[in-house]
Amino acid sequence: MRMSRQVVFFVSILIFIPYSTRGIGQANSDAAGAEAQGATQTHDGQHDFDFELGAWKIHLKKRLNPLTGSNSWVEFDGTTVTQKVWNGRAEIEQFETEGAAGRVEGLTLRLYRPESHQWYLYWASSKDGILGQPTIGEFKNGVGEFYDQEQFNGRAILVRFIWSAVNSNSPHFEQSFSDDGGKTWEVNWITDQTRISDEKAQADFAPEGRMQASEPAGEGQHDFDFEFGSWKAHLKRLQHPLTGSNTWVEYDGTSIVRKLWNGRANLGELEVGNSTTHIEGLTLRLYDPQSHQWRLYWANSRDGVLSTPTIGQFKNGNGEFFDQEDFQGQAIFVRFVFSGITSTAFRIEQSFSADGGKTWEANWMSEFTR
Repeated sequence: MRMSRQVVFFVSILIFIPYSTRGIGQANSDAAGAEAQGATQTHDGQHDFDFELGAWKIHLKKRLNPLTGSNSWVEFDGTTVTQKVWNGRAEIEQFETEGAAGRVEGLTLRLYRPESHQWYLYWASSKDGILGQPTIGEFKNGVGEFYDQEQFNGRAILVRFIWSAVNSNSPHFEQSFSDDGGKTWEVNWITDQTRISDEKAQADFAPEGRMQASEPAGEGQHDFDFEFGSWKAHLKRLQHPLTGSNTWVEYDGTSIVRKLWNGRANLGELEVGNSTTHIEGLTLRLYDPQSHQWRLYWANSRDGVLSTPTIGQFKNGNGEFFDQEDFQGQAIFVRFVFSGITSTAFRIEQSFSADGGKTWEANWMSEFTR
């Protein structure tokens, strides 16, 4: 659950394997070895959020004006559903509540970093589809503490999450702010959960359900619906981009895509490999109803690091998405193109440009079939 970002209210599978900040160009064949090493430690934390899996009824209390001395609160009721990714080393949570102050629809992506044994918690709201900076921490003695620094009312503050009572059917969450470097903390968000049946949660999150009744209209918000479900994946990767090389490596595997926010967000899991390499990753896609664009985020299980988003939209049946990254010490542009989209197949091509977009070199080609 993620309630900061100034207390505002959070993939079909995008199979791109970037070579730079996303880190997926490096093969994560060492993932099994890293997990085995973690298993020898007393507690590595990779399943600390397992308690959240499943469906919950939630009651929220929000302080209206944090850090002003105000003691006015508003309350919300709703439902949250958390699903396992990477066998529990990542999770996706859908979150919807309503109250006198309005409706909240969001999601949280939780990623585990095996190197630090910490969790990175990312929140996004359906109002803008922007994934916030992570709140970072871990569990000790059954209590989870997570921290980050944010801007609130023009000032830099510290943010703290505390999870407690996690071994019960009523976990408790509190968010607090500090404007004095952590000397004092003011609680501004309290969440209490009660477990319910998955069937009840599915009804609440169904397109015809109560919580979806006020879904905003927006051009392009269902552009990725074609990818929902299961796919066979065949990938080709250029080994040494921007060097003149023409040596390619191939992978085969599968992807599974889940619908979120009734299609205005989606999550996909990718698992591919060859005789020497195994790649396990996820993609989170979020729709921004203001710009009518999509933000595409990638992470792999080897390091749990979330990428800078690639941003774009579909026109005339093809999707184009761009961002700028560092590649081997050089700033480049990255482009993803979705094409050949039918009910049973589609294609993705990743390209790099080192000359400001004048020319593009394809370095990753992906073919998907039902």
